[in-house]
Amino acid sequence: MIGKKLTPILIELEEEIIEFEFFQQKPNYDNDALRTATKIFYHVLLDEMYNLQNSENMPLSDRCNMATFAGNKLRNLIKQCTGKDSYDFYK
Repeated sequence: MIGKKLTPILIELEEEIIEFEFFQQKPNYDNDALRTATKIFYHVLLDEMYNLQNSENMPLSDRCNMATFAGNKLRNLIKQCTGKDSYDFYK
């Protein structure tokens, strides 16, 4: 599955970031990095959310509402902290 394939790559990225943080102050990411990191985070979050929903035998309507809630919260966080609207990421 895609998670097993990408996890080692994500771990390697995490290790590079940790090493960078030790020596540097500001990485100077661009908008593409924010979009990509958001997509990866939300993708992993939804996978974990699916596991929780299955363990609780959650009805489909509640699952949909939960995913929408999470997406809106993440969008609001990004907008509040960066001034950027994630709806514009793929324009």
